[in-house]
Amino acid sequence: MTESTLNLATAWEAISDEIGDQPALSCAGVHTSWTKFDDNASRLAMTLSQQGLTQDSKIVLYLYNGPEYSEAQYAAFKIRGVPANANYRYLGEELAYILNNAEAEAIFFDHTLADRVEAALPKCPQLKALIQVGGGEVPSWAISYEEALSGDPMKRINRTGEDLWFLYTGGTTGMPKAVMWDHHNIFGMMQSTFRSLGATLPNTPEDAAAIARQVIDQKSEMRQLCAAPLMHGTSGITGIITHSHGGLVATLTSRSFDPDELWTVVEQEKITMVSIVGDAFAKPMVDSLDKASTGESLRDVSSLRMIFSSGVMFSDPVKERLLEYCDVSIVDSLGSSEGTGIGNQITSRSSGNTGTARFVLGPHTRVFTDDGIEVKPGSKERGRLATGYPLPLGYFKDPEKTAATFPEIDGRRWSIAGDYAVVEEDGTITLLGRGSVCINTGGEKVYPEEVEEALKTLESVRDCNVVGLEDDRWGQAVTAVVQLEENATFQEDAIETLKTDVRGVLAGYKVPKEIVLVPKIQRSPNGKTDYKWAKETAETLLSKD
Repeated sequence: MTESTLNLATAWEAISDEIGDQPALSCAGVHTSWTKFDDNASRLAMTLSQQGLTQDSKIVLYLYNGPEYSEAQYAAFKIRGVPANANYRYLGEELAYILNNAEAEAIFFDHTLADRVEAALPKCPQLKALIQVGGGEVPSWAISYEEALSGDPMKRINRTGEDLWFLYTGGTTGMPKAVMWDHHNIFGMMQSTFRSLGATLPNTPEDAAAIARQVIDQKSEMRQLCAAPLMHGTSGITGIITHSHGGLVATLTSRSFDPDELWTVVEQEKITMVSIVGDAFAKPMVDSLDKASTGESLRDVSSLRMIFSSGVMFSDPVKERLLEYCDVSIVDSLGSSEGTGIGNQITSRSSGNTGTARFVLGPHTRVFTDDGIEVKPGSKERGRLATGYPLPLGYFKDPEKTAATFPEIDGRRWSIAGDYAVVEEDGTITLLGRGSVCINTGGEKVYPEEVEEALKTLESVRDCNVVGLEDDRWGQAVTAVVQLEENATFQEDAIETLKTDVRGVLAGYKVPKEIVLVPKIQRSPNGKTDYKWAKETAETLLSKD
C-alpha cells in the first residue's frame, strides 16, 4: 500500500502548468481552462488572505453546483485553509450551527441564499470574509465574487499532505458532524483510478503533471458530469479525484435535477462519467431516455464509459433499463463520509444480473460483530462494515464520537459508520442498512433499506421510505410511505396488493403492517432518505384514517 504525501492544491498547480489549455470546468456550455481555473483560484486566495485568513482557516461553501464551487474550494486549498460543505437547504439557524461548529472565518454563498446568511450573521462574529456568487445587488456586509476575483493572484506557497478538507455529514441522528479528511488519505481514495491508468499515486507535483499529460496524450481523460450536488460526498469526492487526474468537471444549471439537461450535457461535452445518487437520479434519467426514444430522437451517449453512484440504493431493474441505452460500467459504490471504497458492485451488459444491495468487499474492508469479532462468510451472522484505509482523522471537535466510529480492533484503526451486512459464502456482502434506523418489531430487527429494496422491485412502485411507528402490540410497526408510478392506478385494493406482492420476497415480520400512499417522496438534494419527513407523514396520514 503506497501513500502520497502530496497536497491537492500543489498537484493541481502543476497540472495547470502542464495542460493549461485543456478544460477544467464546464457549465452551460462555458468552459474554464486549467490555466483560468488556477488563476481564478489564486485571485480568490489572495482575497481570502487579505481578509486575514491563513493556514487552517475554515471556509464554508454554501453554494449550488457551478464552477464557483470548485474555484472557491481550490482557493481554500491554496492558502492551506479548510473548505467545508454546507447543505444549501439549511436555513438561518442550521447555517449558523455549521458556521460556528466549523469555526468558519469565511463563507461563499449563492445570492439566492443571502437572506439566510444575514439571519445567521449575528450569531457568527468570527466571520471575516463573506463572498456572494451571482445576483445584481450585494449586501453591505459582503463582497461580490467578481470583486473577489479582481485583485492580483496569490503567489504559490509550500504545502503538505496534512492539510484538511471537511465533509459535513448529517447522518441519521444528531447534529451534522465534520469528518476531517487530510490530503494524504484523499489521495488514498484514488489508488484504483491511478492504477487503471497504469500509474501509482503521485508523490511530487512533477508526478501529477506527468500523469495528467499522459492521460491527455492517450485521449483517456476523465470528463465528469457531477449530477449530484458537489456539497455531497458522491460528487464532492469524485470531482476532486477527476481534477487530480487533469480531467474536466461539468455541472448542470438547474437547481433541481433535470434529466433532460443531463443527457444534453452528456452529448455536448462528450462526458465519460456521470456521478449520481441511486434510483432518485437514475429513474428520471432512464425515463428521459424512454421518452426520447419514442420521439425518434435517440440521445448520443456513445462517449459515456461509466455511471457512478453512491449514497443510496441503486436497484437492479433500473440498472438494466439504463444498460439498454448505455454501453457502460455502472459502478454502485458502497461508502460513507467516514470511509470510502468499502465495497462495490459493477454492472455492465456483459456481467449479467448481479442483484440489488449485494457488493464485493474492498481490499481493506471487513465485517465485525458488535463485539468486535470478524463475521465468517456463510454464517448468516449480521455485522457492521469496517474499512481500514483510507481513513479520516475523525470528527472535528467530537472526540467521543470519533472514538466510537473509529475504534481500534486487533491493533488496527477502523472506520465503522454503522452499516450492517451479512457475509455470503462467496465473500460478497448483502447490505442491510443503518442500525440507527433499525426497526424493532416484536423482538425482530428489520432494516428499512431491505424492505424498501423489496418494494422498489414492484412495477407499480416509483419510490418509497420505510419507518417504524410506535405500536402497542409490536413495539414498532413496519410502515411504508409509497409513491406509485404515474401510470399506476390508486385502486381501493392497491395497498393490499402491495402487501401481497412484497410478501413473496420478504419474511412475514418484515412486510409493512401499514402502507400509506403519497404523490411524491421527499428526499434531500443528494437523493438521500428523509426519514423524519417519512415518519411524520405516515403518522399524519394514518391518524386521519
